Amino acid sequence: MDKQQLVIFDTTLRDGEQSPGASMTREEKLRVAKALEKLRVDVIEAGFAVSSQGDFEAVKSIADTIRDSTVCSLARTTHVDIERAAEALKNARSARIHTFIATSPIHMKYKLQMTPDQVVEQAVSAVKLARNKVGDVEFSLEDASRSEFDFMCRIIEQVINAGARTINLPDTVGYGFPAEYADTIGRLIAAVPNADKAIFSVHCHNDLGLAVANSLAAVMQGARQIECTINGLGERAGNAALEEIVMAVRTRKDIFPVETHIDTTQIVATSRLVSSITGFPVQPNKAIVGANAFAHESGIHQDGVLKYRETYEIMKAQDVGWSTNKIVLGKLSGRAAFSSRLDALGIQFDSKTVMNEAFLRFKELADKKREIYDEDLQALVSEIQVKEDGIEHIILGDLAVTTKTGQLPNAALSLTYKGEHYRTSADGDGPVDAVFKAIEKLINSQAELKLYLVNAVTEGTDSQGEVTVRLEKGGRIVNGQGADTDILVASARAYLNALSVLENPDRLHPQLGGV
Repeated sequence: MDKQQLVIFDTTLRDGEQSPGASMTREEKLRVAKALEKLRVDVIEAGFAVSSQGDFEAVKSIADTIRDSTVCSLARTTHVDIERAAEALKNARSARIHTFIATSPIHMKYKLQMTPDQVVEQAVSAVKLARNKVGDVEFSLEDASRSEFDFMCRIIEQVINAGARTINLPDTVGYGFPAEYADTIGRLIAAVPNADKAIFSVHCHNDLGLAVANSLAAVMQGARQIECTINGLGERAGNAALEEIVMAVRTRKDIFPVETHIDTTQIVATSRLVSSITGFPVQPNKAIVGANAFAHESGIHQDGVLKYRETYEIMKAQDVGWSTNKIVLGKLSGRAAFSSRLDALGIQFDSKTVMNEAFLRFKELADKKREIYDEDLQALVSEIQVKEDGIEHIILGDLAVTTKTGQLPNAALSLTYKGEHYRTSADGDGPVDAVFKAIEKLINSQAELKLYLVNAVTEGTDSQGEVTVRLEKGGRIVNGQGADTDILVASARAYLNALSVLENPDRLHPQLGGV
């Protein structure tokens, strides 16, 4: 029997970015979008165009660049949202507007303060407007898992008649249970008279740890699109993880009536990229992409795998991209090899100045580290690329940290901002604390440190340490990344990277104002 296509709709750049602290710059979003295109994702939800000028520009940049995936923007059922989404998507080779409104009694009554009739009228009007802008319109019934069945039938039938060709039924609060949720999907497909004119989709949150299970159960009842994210990223407990969905369908092809077009060998690389950019590490025992996903500690397991891999492995590590990178750069590698490898990773610079800085940083790293892998390059670029969003960097000069048992560590460093050079020093409870206090002594950002995280980029004692710093000020949360073989240097760079994004230059402390 021929299998039907399961559409993979990735919302890492929209719902995934709603995780507190996971916000990305325009250039970072474009890097992730290029990786998703290489992964052969069918639909990339690039953002919520009306939410901010920055998100509009990110959606537009992705729509202007991506050619092999459909680019989608979210929009509420208001004219201004839909017009803004259409404007951002106008240069896309394949565009989709995804409009939504809440349909559960609790949402309609308390959030929308609208009657069911008003909700239907607004939904139909929005779909008609969106359909006049693009040929591909998706409609979502927000909080579908808590909506009344008869009302869902009514609104679905009418929005399909209005031009919606994908109907999404989100488990917005992660309340669904696989059998119950899937049964609802199957009943809706059977009950809605024009259901054959649309693809039914699911978008499951992971509040009870059931997002993947709910999504896959729905597929068995007729859903043909799954909305998911890389690493399961998303607000609260996250979303269904793309890598788990795809590999479950591929591994259990004996029971699933569908198949995906995903290039599974790109899964690990995409996972690492998203983790690096957002600062959300992947837990070691995470399915598919965790460091221990294909590791065997038990002697019995090791013996079995050595004799016949399938005794304890249901997938090949190579099939999802583990241990497939054989290209290694070193200190003798030139600009052409460096540029070629960045192209292969989907990394491009609009500015020659930033490209030159990246190459210089690569050479500096090559002097410290014998072999440089893709993960090293991704970490290096994550830090540098902030400049391409027009943000003036505060640059670390030299750094000296003195630590001795029984004495407070001291950090002395120099900074450069807009061509001016400054020196500062401070004591701290530890060497990292001393570095951050020295920076704050000069800049006085009044930001609160929300997260300090260190990850080894690759294996070995010469590995780069990749540091993520999360700062909050006035309700705004930003991430900064820094990477170096010296953890203290990486920490300083990450902190300055976050400050560069967080602080408007006009509001910097006068000591950095060139006075």
